[in-house]
Amino acid sequence: MHELSIAASIVEQATEHCRRAGGTRVTTIRLRIGRLAGIHPAALRFGFDLVAADTPLADATLAIVDVPVRVWCPACSAEVELPGLQRFACPGCGLPTGEIRAGRELEIESLTLEGHGQPAQEPVR
Repeated sequence: MHELSIAASIVEQATEHCRRAGGTRVTTIRLRIGRLAGIHPAALRFGFDLVAADTPLADATLAIVDVPVRVWCPACSAEVELPGLQRFACPGCGLPTGEIRAGRELEIESLTLEGHGQPAQEPVR
């Protein structure tokens, strides 16, 4: 289950960001996960709950944003979303394409931190 090691890395990065930002606790962590990333969300949530215990992320909500697969179609000169993963072809003209523009992401988008007063949402870059 590679999701456990991914969860450990996410907790490590978020803990460091929380510390640098002066927060005491992370209440929400928002992730962007592409459909081609090979991540099973339920397994990631399970691993996250295990590794977040006894950290500033204990009891944090893991919000996952699903990122669809988008490819470039040279015939249409457009970036298009694939309706599924079975066929990498433009849904408009049918031209096969392998130029993936989105869908492989695995990134922390933001954290909601508690610390000095009100909770604050922090973008993570």
